[in-house]
Amino acid sequence: MSEEKKYTFATRDSKESVEQGGGFAPKFDEHGLIPAMAIDARTDEPLMLAYMNEESLKMTFEKGQAVYYSRSRKQLWHKGATSGEFQEIVEILTDCDQDALVLRVIQHGGGCCHTKRPTCFYRRVVAPKDGGQLRLKMRELAP
Repeated sequence: MSEEKKYTFATRDSKESVEQGGGFAPKFDEHGLIPAMAIDARTDEPLMLAYMNEESLKMTFEKGQAVYYSRSRKQLWHKGATSGEFQEIVEILTDCDQDALVLRVIQHGGGCCHTKRPTCFYRRVVAPKDGGQLRLKMRELAP
């Protein structure tokens, strides 16, 4: 029987400890969430932006796979648990004030997006030279 891993976060004692210290002390927003950008560890292609709460972030470390918090469903969301399109964690980065995360992942399954595309960022915003309405254009994605 394997021993269950438990993780804790550091306290946010001071600005200096958050910005320069060695303790991971994520700052969750007023809804208890932190944005988490998943990128492909092999290509650096952006895959998706989601949110995590304290429980889903700890579960991510425990499982070695991305677990998010669905704001629309208001529940934990283990990415790939039903689709098979799970995200294996390679590393997790945080910014200077620890209020945003980047998850470098290996994307398994057919794709990342619910549209069955390999990334949720499959369109780019195009600005006309002379102003006017901004438009969306499909991106060329790496194979």
